[in-house]
Amino acid sequence: MNTQATAESAAGWSADDYAQNARFVADLAASLVDWLAIVPGERMLDLGCGDGALTEQLVAKGASVLGMDASAELLAAARARGLDVVQGDGQAMDIALASHVTDAPLFDGVFSNAALHWMSRDPDAVIAGVYRFLKPGGRFVAEFGAQGNIQTIREALHAETRALGLLPERIDPWFFPSEKEYIKQLTKAGFSITRHECFTRPTPLPGDMSAWLETLAWPFVEAAAQHTPRADFIAAVRKRLAPALQDDDGRWTADYVRLRFVVEKPAVVR
Repeated sequence: MNTQATAESAAGWSADDYAQNARFVADLAASLVDWLAIVPGERMLDLGCGDGALTEQLVAKGASVLGMDASAELLAAARARGLDVVQGDGQAMDIALASHVTDAPLFDGVFSNAALHWMSRDPDAVIAGVYRFLKPGGRFVAEFGAQGNIQTIREALHAETRALGLLPERIDPWFFPSEKEYIKQLTKAGFSITRHECFTRPTPLPGDMSAWLETLAWPFVEAAAQHTPRADFIAAVRKRLAPALQDDDGRWTADYVRLRFVVEKPAVVR
C-alpha cells in the first residue's frame, strides 16, 4: 500500500487527458446508475465524481447531487457542467463535507465509480465516512477495481520503476481488494449487503497504451520523471506490455477486473 503519497493526491490529474483517454471509464459504468434506483428528489453524494460525467446522469434522473473529488482540475470541469461539487479527501469526509452538512446524516445514497481504489491510505475510513453521512435506510452503490485489476500493467510499472532504483510499493496509489475482503469490510462497518458481483472486463482502449499510462498511471510517471525522461519511462513500460496487451493490428486492451455492490445502512441503527 502506498506510503509515500496519498492515493487521492490529485496533482497529476488532467481533465483534458481524462476526457480524451479515459472517457470509457464512465461510459462502461453507465448501467451502475440504474443500481442506485434514484427516486426524484433524493439527495445523493457522488464520491470521486471526477469531471462529472456520471454525476450529470444522477441529476438527469431527478436527484439533488453533491459531487466530491480530490482533484481541483477535474472539479473545475465538473463545475463547467453546472454541477454542485466540493473538493475533499474521501478518507476524511468529515472535513470535506463540514460546510455542506447541517444535520448529518445527509444523503439518501452515495454513489462511486472508479474512485475507491484510489483511496488506498485508509479504505476503512472511506467506508466509515459513507456510513456516517447516509440516512438510515440509505444505500451505497459503487464500482471499482478488484483484485487482479490491471495486473499486467501494474506488474510492468513496478518492474520498470524498480529498474530505476525506486520502491514501487511507495509509489503505487491503488487498492484492489478481493471481493470477499471488501464485502467483509462493509459488513464490519455495519452495512447490510444487498447485491455484489466481481467480474473481469477486458477493455479496449481508445488509443495507445502510452496515453493510458500518462493519464491513469501518473503517480508512477511523475516519480520516474525525477530520474529519467518521462517519455523514456512510458516507452519502456509500453514495451513490456505490448506482447500481452497489444494485438496484431496494434490495438490495446487493458486487463480490468471490477467489483460492483449495493449495500444499505440499516433503517434502525443500533
